[in-house]
Amino acid sequence: MKRLLLSVLLFLILVSCKSVKKHNEHITKLHAVADLHEDVDKLYGQLKRHHPKLYQYTSKEVLDFKFDSLKNSINTPIDSRTFYKKLAPVVAEVRQGHVAVGSVSKWFTRKERKLLKKNKFEFYDLEVAYLEGKLWVKDYFGKDSTLVDNEILSINNESASKLVEVYKTRFASDGYNKTLHDRYISKGFSVFYYKDKGFQDSLKITFKSKDSVFNKMFRRISKDNNKRKPQDRIKAKDSTLIKGVKPLILTKEQKQVIKIAKRKRKKTNRKYGYLGKKNKYTRNFNFIGKDTTVAYMKLRSFTNGPYKKFYKESFVKLDSAKTKYMILDLRDNGGGRIAEIDYLYSYLANKDYQFITESEVKSKTPFLKSFMSNTTPNSLKVMGSMFYPVVAVHNLLKIKKRDGKLYYNFNKHTKIKSPNPLSYQGKLYVLINGNSFSASSLISTHLKANKRAVFVGEETGGAYNGTVAGIYKTYQLPTSKVKVRMGLMQIEAPQKQTPDGYGIKPDVEILPNLKDRKSNIDTELEWILNDIHKHH
Repeated sequence: MKRLLLSVLLFLILVSCKSVKKHNEHITKLHAVADLHEDVDKLYGQLKRHHPKLYQYTSKEVLDFKFDSLKNSINTPIDSRTFYKKLAPVVAEVRQGHVAVGSVSKWFTRKERKLLKKNKFEFYDLEVAYLEGKLWVKDYFGKDSTLVDNEILSINNESASKLVEVYKTRFASDGYNKTLHDRYISKGFSVFYYKDKGFQDSLKITFKSKDSVFNKMFRRISKDNNKRKPQDRIKAKDSTLIKGVKPLILTKEQKQVIKIAKRKRKKTNRKYGYLGKKNKYTRNFNFIGKDTTVAYMKLRSFTNGPYKKFYKESFVKLDSAKTKYMILDLRDNGGGRIAEIDYLYSYLANKDYQFITESEVKSKTPFLKSFMSNTTPNSLKVMGSMFYPVVAVHNLLKIKKRDGKLYYNFNKHTKIKSPNPLSYQGKLYVLINGNSFSASSLISTHLKANKRAVFVGEETGGAYNGTVAGIYKTYQLPTSKVKVRMGLMQIEAPQKQTPDGYGIKPDVEILPNLKDRKSNIDTELEWILNDIHKHH
């Protein structure tokens, strides 16, 4: 039996290694022009088949021309990464922010992955901001804190600013506004660099600090820099061998205290949505100042763990304190769950509301189209086929045809609801910027349309009139192996604005600037606090 298990394990390892080698060879070889043209046609066909608002911002004639021009530009064999660089800007012309083109990446064997997990890439410890046409170090989670506030001039001798401008062509906001681009690049620069260049062991970055220029190498280093040599290690159980050191023995009561504290910390982390690397929380609530007059709620996303307890506790505090002013910070909030923003809005609404309308779709079985994609493992497809009748019936009951179009009904979110009994009725301010996208734009649409809040900051990257998201289909192109993700449902609030294609615009526009950021001044928040002071 043991021999059989070992044989099976060895077979799986060999198959895995062969698969990795085959994949890596495939994505680096030059693909035939005709095969890449077929990839382009297949992608455009997928978008036509599944995207309910494909021509909302760019006409069919223009998109047809863009995709034909892309095929004409591919007249010699190229590899998969080069194909991605040509494809992404054309897909961005759809101007639907949830349509995303992935690059192709090198695969690693199990042994290689195990070794990589023991290391970290110092480059990923950089948090950058793109302001005033330059790339700056906003924060550094490594040891060299002197890098903060320095400008990044180049990476491996390529201009950082030019890289940013290229990357900005490879994704889109919802519609025509441009505020998302600088903010999104700031948030995900390292991801765009990886998609562009692939796996790197080291990078030379050139910085500018005031009038001086210097270089620094960023490498893959051991996560345990203080790791000692094997012969120097002494296990905890052998610590009595060290002269003068006695093993620490905890009492039963001390162990219980530690256990309770650990359990409490775990609950807190779940409630607030702990972000380990940044040592921050997704959901934050506190009062600003010496009393409870001004409340501040910072929401980094509408994801990451359970949320109802956090909102309930926060609005109980607001109600008990009779708080007069509340600041809702949605800056850099890229969105998340419809259920969460609907629940939050129930605590902010001042009249009955319908949160979203029925969602336009292109298929009578959108959930099946989402699941049964060529990126879904065959084993999962087999399992999924067992539930096919149930899902199909569910989809068919939820979808109605009207005026020649199909609409999916999210019953829970489309019905008319009343505000929560603890709904906050004081003065509300909302902070927004270009990275306020998707779900954070949807809740902002309600607050803006109902004149429920004063908006401060810059236009949101997400559109006022909704977005195509809800559920997604990820399709892999057969030759290049490039993956493209697309939303399958139009998610929108009942309210609309004209012209279409723009975000929620602030009542008070305040754009971020480098001088204030370097001085650690939150200009937008300061304006709100000053406004409160004037009227309080």
